[in-house]
Amino acid sequence: MANHKSALKRIRSNDVKRLRNRYQHKTARNVMKKFKELTDKKEAEKLFPEVVSMIDKLAKKNIIHDNKAANLKSNMAKHVAAL
Repeated sequence: MANHKSALKRIRSNDVKRLRNRYQHKTARNVMKKFKELTDKKEAEKLFPEVVSMIDKLAKKNIIHDNKAANLKSNMAKHVAAL
């Protein structure tokens, strides 16, 4: 266990950040899953910017890697084009 005041604070702040990151990542994954299940092109085109925005935010905050974000966005675009 940590002995210094600053180390205890660091543990608390890391826990808060971990929970926030987990929530944001899980929310984005749920939206992506819902997006992949869409079969209507109009709906998909309407939801696409929102999904891309969520992915970009995750990458900007280093919750996911930039390349993973690019791959996800590419797959989403392919899905819209295939409908």
